[in-house]
Amino acid sequence: VQLQASGGGLVQPGGSLRLACTGSAFILDQKSIGWFRQAPGKEHEGVSCIRLDDGTTTYADSVKGRFTISTDNSKNTVYLQMNNLKPEDTAVYYCAADSGLGCGYYTGRFYEHLQIKGQGTQVTVSS
Repeated sequence: VQLQASGGGLVQPGGSLRLACTGSAFILDQKSIGWFRQAPGKEHEGVSCIRLDDGTTTYADSVKGRFTISTDNSKNTVYLQMNNLKPEDTAVYYCAADSGLGCGYYTGRFYEHLQIKGQGTQVTVSS
């Protein structure tokens, strides 16, 4: 299974974007799925995760109250609604999933350990 993120773009501070993550096969039967981002010169940062068996969500402190993760089974898609965007949100955003690991592993140092990853989408927040 491969993942593909889309929906990125250039937006002004305070604006909104909705990212989407789809898979080459059904992805919403995994244990967890979530979003990371990587800014230039920085390591991967965990942004948000949803545990697919019980709907529990987690968010990085830097995005709490602004970002929302959700799923649409009919479209085999995971979304990341991003509101009140800030310049520091500028990064390439990636989605990842795992059949055995929960949301506690959606931090930067565990990114490489997640089973399913894919290409990212660029988000640039600038006036």
